[in-house]
Amino acid sequence: MAENSLLEKVLGLQDKYESLQNQLADPEVISDMKKYVQLNKEYKELAPIIKAGNEYRQVMESYEMAKDILQNEKDEDLREMAKEEIAELEPKIPDMEQNIKLLLIPADPQDSKNAILEIRGGAGGDEAAIFAGDLFRMYTKYFERRGWKCEVTSQSEGASGGFKEIVCKVSGDGVYGVLKYESGVHRVQRVPQTETQGRVHTSAASVAVLPEADEFDIELNMNDIRKDTFCSSGPGGQSVNTTYSAIRLTHIPTGLVVQCQDEKSQLKNFDKALAELRTRLYNLEYEKYLNEISAKRKTMVSTGDRSAKIRTYNYPQSRVTDHRINYTMYNLPVFMDGDIQEVLDQLQIAENAERLKAAGEDA
Repeated sequence: MAENSLLEKVLGLQDKYESLQNQLADPEVISDMKKYVQLNKEYKELAPIIKAGNEYRQVMESYEMAKDILQNEKDEDLREMAKEEIAELEPKIPDMEQNIKLLLIPADPQDSKNAILEIRGGAGGDEAAIFAGDLFRMYTKYFERRGWKCEVTSQSEGASGGFKEIVCKVSGDGVYGVLKYESGVHRVQRVPQTETQGRVHTSAASVAVLPEADEFDIELNMNDIRKDTFCSSGPGGQSVNTTYSAIRLTHIPTGLVVQCQDEKSQLKNFDKALAELRTRLYNLEYEKYLNEISAKRKTMVSTGDRSAKIRTYNYPQSRVTDHRINYTMYNLPVFMDGDIQEVLDQLQIAENAERLKAAGEDA
């Protein structure tokens, strides 16, 4: 049962782990922020593999020792203790081996990043905007549960409520690795507030989740950026419509445009808009990677192709269905109140199974 080759692979990383530990304590490395950030990232990624490997080694040593006692020891009390230990350890070993195999597959380097979340009302007019607002509320409730921070950078409200479009930055531990599954078209089936005949309508909203680019991921040439200022619109008091605090940035080589009007300070809006522009430029390249893996993993098709319908919210039946993994639950009000972790866990399990399968085929 013991996979010595698996243990060798993990322990082979021990030297690299210790080397990174020493480098991170070197004053010369500490003074080079770009290098320090990169090395620290590698160190953090290796830590769970080394921990799992050490735990696995200890369990295997105890297991082999107990087997040796059972085979060679004549004292019945010791043999009985060995039997109990084997019975306790044996079921744990396959799970530990599976976990290590998964940890050894290189993770998407973007998973640890913060994210930019965009929600746009799609087909369905006013009802689509209302549903976009419902989705935004669902996500903010979920962020509260996770202890994540959500900062709205721009929004355009719908005529009957909700949002034609809303963009926010989500900060926290491993945000993108969790939220990436939400990219795609979310379809709703319900009787709209504007419907007088009681008929069920179908409308949709699209969600896009982008990994936020770090300062070191992409270098921006400020000569390539045109900056425009304008008056903010929406809630925020009298100063909103009288001061030119909102910022619009245009990246001339690509034609990308971002704007931020969330802050009263023009400088703060500029910083937020610049961060978002950096993310969008970074994602032009990242899209190519997503398109490559989307052909291999059905759980990721939503991020590779953001026009894919990923989930249906059926209000008359109180049903939520995720079409990528054929997962259905019948507690829509709870789901819309931010309790979405179960479906995210199922998507993660499905992706992990696909990653293990792909790693097996490539081996």
